[in-house]
Amino acid sequence: MIRPDALASMLDKAARSGLPPIAWISSDEGLLQIEAADGFRAVARGLGYVERQIFHVDRHFRLDELMQEANSLSLFASRKLLELRLVGKPGKELGEALAESAPGLPDDVRLLVTGPKLERTATDAAWFARLDRAGWMIAIPEVGRARLPGWIAERLARGGQQADAATLQAIAERVEGNLLAAEQEVRKLALLFPAGRLDADAVRAVVLDVARWDAFDLVGAAMDGDVARALRCLHGLRAEGTAVPMVVWALADGIRTLARVSAAREAGRPLQRALSDARVWGADRERSYSRALARLQHGRIRALLRACARIDRMTKGILAGDDWLALEAVVLGLAGVRSLGLEADRVLAA
Repeated sequence: MIRPDALASMLDKAARSGLPPIAWISSDEGLLQIEAADGFRAVARGLGYVERQIFHVDRHFRLDELMQEANSLSLFASRKLLELRLVGKPGKELGEALAESAPGLPDDVRLLVTGPKLERTATDAAWFARLDRAGWMIAIPEVGRARLPGWIAERLARGGQQADAATLQAIAERVEGNLLAAEQEVRKLALLFPAGRLDADAVRAVVLDVARWDAFDLVGAAMDGDVARALRCLHGLRAEGTAVPMVVWALADGIRTLARVSAAREAGRPLQRALSDARVWGADRERSYSRALARLQHGRIRALLRACARIDRMTKGILAGDDWLALEAVVLGLAGVRSLGLEADRVLAA
């Protein structure tokens, strides 16, 4: 596997010595995947791979057509670049076919594969290891909330601009979950202001709030006890027209898991074992659940879960009530706010 930060130097070297038979760029960050693929295409053009043919892996895709094109001579140029664009996870048949054919591709053919982040079932497969030896397997991770201010600072620096930590954090809050929009806002700042240190008030006046979240971002923020971010997530989901049942499901799933971990802890099980048994994996999730457990007693967690059940009945018309207000009460309760106001407290106490 190739680290994303090593790709630029490898492309520079490839411009002199040649590209590998295959490059596979996998990422859920559309902007970063596009930029990496554009870099590969630019080097390919410089090396004479001026003919391009694109294959989309959908229900009309035929593997034999790709293989035939890979092994046929070009009619229009001495060299050609074949692009394979995935919209979902690759099947075993495709992976094995590429692993079989990639090492033997003629020098006048190169293959670029782009698609979403590969699951562990793919990266642990034998065909993946064979492709890793034959070419470049590049996995670009998502730019999470913690990394976003640094990413913005790096992009600003390309235009000769800098900002203090508070300003970077303010920008990050307005573009979280929307990296393409973040790049557009950085470019806007480069157009509006000269190089050098940016004025914090001026930045806040022009940077749009284009943040996007999903229901799992909401759960993570509430588990972390970040009340302000949790409310931004909830209000953003409502503004985007997210269906209440989707939000309820995500919250209930997280709270139900938290209840299992809490029960295991009360039974004397070690925290790490309790988290693992509840399938809470990854440093970020483990940290979030640990913080929630430190704030909330088991009875409070069960009350939050019952509140989710009542909101579900509200969405089905069985109970009367404002489902978004009730969701806000659950989110605040999960985030550790003790007194939520009379109406909200009634939601959790019912």
